[in-house]
Amino acid sequence: MTGLLAAPTPAADKRAAFRAGLASGRIQRFPGAFNPLVATLIQEIGFEGVYVSGAVLSAELGLPDIGLTTLTEVSGRGQQIARVTDLPILIDADTGFGEPMNAARTVTVLENAGIAGCHLEDQVNPKRCGHLDGKAVVPTAEMVRRLRAAVSARRDPNFVICARTDAAGIEGIDAAIERARAYTEAGADLIFTEALRTPADFAKFREAVSTPLLANMTEFGKSELIPAATLESIGYNMVIYPVSTFRLAMYAAEAGLHEIHTAGTQSGLLDRMQPRSRLYELLRYERYNEFDSSVFDFTLERDQ
Repeated sequence: MTGLLAAPTPAADKRAAFRAGLASGRIQRFPGAFNPLVATLIQEIGFEGVYVSGAVLSAELGLPDIGLTTLTEVSGRGQQIARVTDLPILIDADTGFGEPMNAARTVTVLENAGIAGCHLEDQVNPKRCGHLDGKAVVPTAEMVRRLRAAVSARRDPNFVICARTDAAGIEGIDAAIERARAYTEAGADLIFTEALRTPADFAKFREAVSTPLLANMTEFGKSELIPAATLESIGYNMVIYPVSTFRLAMYAAEAGLHEIHTAGTQSGLLDRMQPRSRLYELLRYERYNEFDSSVFDFTLERDQ
């Protein structure tokens, strides 16, 4: 039964693995999972971790990424995803869902959900998607209070608190570097600078900041899509692909629905669908059947 209904690796071990990965000298690749089964695929294929995007969670709910989701919704989805994988989960905690005390509570709730780390950002509320224009950031001192509150609430010292700054696109890269240094002093373990544009921008940040760094390789944004090997050579510790799986799935679903609407049948789409056998393999149907048979191992005799 071990590992059937939930991944066998304890949350504390996942957090320790996350810490070790960031210090390994090898870039840690965290694709986004929009549901638990995608996280199962991410682990099977061989990535180092799983990312849970706030933008994707908002989109799944039919909402824009402007801070409308709640801590309950985010932690609930994170817990569902963490349950099925042995990999560490980094989750998007937006601005901490309120004031510094809310950020502190956010960390405790996410720890309880089995998450390995979260990132908090320095945008004002209501926030905007990091690759859109019109963003605004809070004063550095306010973000420092947010981070210090989050760090103070951490019970597992291996829970990674990542500070995201959106200042590069507003105040410039030099200002973002100064913020990153202040956030490190406040206790951030990892720095996420949003919307850097070129490899030279990423390299400039790496040269100026000693803290482990995260690169966001999201599609259709402001950043060039830089290969993981290049980011590793620059010195980045981690890369996320936050919306890739969701975009792939939505594109396929939209195309398929159009064909069903036009043709009146899905028969022409079968070669673009995951077959039942592969789904059952990912879900480990056979092991569930074996478990069911092992616990229901008696027969009811008829009365004579």
